[in-house]
Amino acid sequence: MSFETLGLTPEICTAVNELGYTKATPVQKKVIPLVLDGKDIMATAQTGTGKTAAYALPILQLLSKKEIKEKTIRVIRSLVLVPTRELAAQVGKSIEAYGKNYNLKSCAVYGGVKFTPQTKKLERGIDILVATPGRLLEHIKQDNVDLSHVEIVVFDESDRILDMGFWEEIVTLSNMLPKKRQTLLFSVEHNKSLKRFSELTVIKPVKIDINNQGDLAKKVRQTIYVCDENKKSALLSYMIGSRNWHQVLVFTKTKKSADEVGAYLEDSGLKTLILHGDKAHSKRTKALKDFKAGTIRVLVATDIASRGLDIEELPHVINYELPGDAEDYIHRIGRTGRAGNEGEAISLVCKEEKSVLKDIERLLKYGLKVEFFEGFEPKDWVEKEARKHTLRGKIERSQEKRSKTANNVAGMRKKKANDRNAQKKATLRKRKKK
Repeated sequence: MSFETLGLTPEICTAVNELGYTKATPVQKKVIPLVLDGKDIMATAQTGTGKTAAYALPILQLLSKKEIKEKTIRVIRSLVLVPTRELAAQVGKSIEAYGKNYNLKSCAVYGGVKFTPQTKKLERGIDILVATPGRLLEHIKQDNVDLSHVEIVVFDESDRILDMGFWEEIVTLSNMLPKKRQTLLFSVEHNKSLKRFSELTVIKPVKIDINNQGDLAKKVRQTIYVCDENKKSALLSYMIGSRNWHQVLVFTKTKKSADEVGAYLEDSGLKTLILHGDKAHSKRTKALKDFKAGTIRVLVATDIASRGLDIEELPHVINYELPGDAEDYIHRIGRTGRAGNEGEAISLVCKEEKSVLKDIERLLKYGLKVEFFEGFEPKDWVEKEARKHTLRGKIERSQEKRSKTANNVAGMRKKKANDRNAQKKATLRKRKKK
């Protein structure tokens, strides 16, 4: 389905066509007409489904209906709340690109950068504000932001907003927003926390559920390599080097792991940069820029990059460690296989992570392919396999077989004896009755 058939204006359609968008995605087909019709929405969709355009395009069209002259004092008429600074920057750029044919101004505010430049942009007046909750409240305290004129509010990645502990901030901001407004809520899946979120922010929403896990499985080859934890770094380095992979995104569970893995890969001769919350925003921006440009080979990141990182042709994602939350696995591997391209997602799993792997498979509703990388097989598996081919192993298996047979025979004899005793007792009871 083309964007023209969704009721979008020529200005919007021209902009998206120039960006290479030819057909609307499932979430865009369902969301865009409803937003244009003024409906509240609660939508669940996996990462990489095009939901930014699903809400941004109709918002731009709705706001453009009111003619704004250059000298008119602009007020914030649409607010987009996101969990991370990376996602804020990405959404901000997307809105600018989509709305280039309209006389609308937007701005993205987030932490980790200087406050003053953001203040100056806000003072000049904007129509659309993209923000992280913490930085937005800082601007509100400084009287830089007035939310009383907001007509449309979007909570993007709302499940992640809650995961990051922004509940109190959301409550505060919701109380500042006009009661009469259009609200759009987006998340990965429905859960109790999201229900609580929706009760606070959305009134009688139209519910949309886009389940694209099947599509994800088709586009992304998912493989589990089982190995010992102390062999993961060596296997990771060997895998990237021996297969001559370039532009590899590696996920770790903690900042400490990211630093250690990044240092190991760099020492191995692989040009590597590290991305996590303790890095200055300028360094994080540079790391992403260099990675997208292909000037560095490996980017090691915590889950801060699992959402908000959009690289259309990222070929390889590797989970050095499985995430604590099964849902984050979906977001991680969703960084590859985007825009119709195929991708590969590899997870290095040790025996301590087996329970997490089961949680992920339950979420996916299918089992993942498990393999062993030659030379890096886990110790207990190697011993088990070697035991099959040694004389000692044959003797032990023979002994086990004899022992098992003896136990079975003993069990059968015991059962027969018990049956005989039971039969004798039954016969005696009958005789006594006579």
